[in-house]
Amino acid sequence: MKKLILSTAALALTAGVAMADTIRMGTEGAYPPYNFINDDGKLDGFEIELGNELCERAELTCEWVQNDWDSIITNLNSGNYDTIIAGMSITDERKEVIDFSQNYTPPSNSSFLAMSADVDLESGVIAAQAATIQAGYIAESGATLVEFATPDETVAAVRNGEADAVFADEDYVLPIAEQSGGEMQIVGEPVPLGGGIGIGLRKSDGELKAKFDAAIQSMKDDGTLNPMIVKWFGEDAQTF
Repeated sequence: MKKLILSTAALALTAGVAMADTIRMGTEGAYPPYNFINDDGKLDGFEIELGNELCERAELTCEWVQNDWDSIITNLNSGNYDTIIAGMSITDERKEVIDFSQNYTPPSNSSFLAMSADVDLESGVIAAQAATIQAGYIAESGATLVEFATPDETVAAVRNGEADAVFADEDYVLPIAEQSGGEMQIVGEPVPLGGGIGIGLRKSDGELKAKFDAAIQSMKDDGTLNPMIVKWFGEDAQTF
């Protein structure tokens, strides 16, 4: 899903720690339905439910830490939390600076969201969240990329005319289109990006990685992961 473009500065951050009594789970809290703040002001979403289940299966005591997307890998490597569970796709670029669990969602599509069907996706102005591979994809195309810090700002840019379309995970933009009452729509063809979403971990935390790998595999094996994906993403969601 969301795919981070890594800065070379992150390569220098190697602050791994041994297994702690409490595992701190880093998430963004701004990317529904993966992770968001609900009406009660609490973290909620697919990854919150999933993360809590994985911690129980791995017999870990876990707590959630909210962190902005643009510094989420930096703060993992700095030791501010122990995992990233924030809609982060597994990519070769990220693997240069962090490790990943096995994926807990299959690869999925990214799509364009616009106000009308006749927007120019090839050479127009396309909004994307900064430090994502959706942004990287647009930067390498013939379109003009405008980046924003949060996903909400990318959608607002289309609504206020700053951009012709927003390019993001289909799981993020499709509900916005469906709930807009016809104001916004999915346009163009979907683009497959990334290799599925996994838990990000410091390279030094191999023991913790093994625990989460085993917990994710157990959910795949006993058939509990797919229904959770469908619960949060709908009947048409890609499953294992």
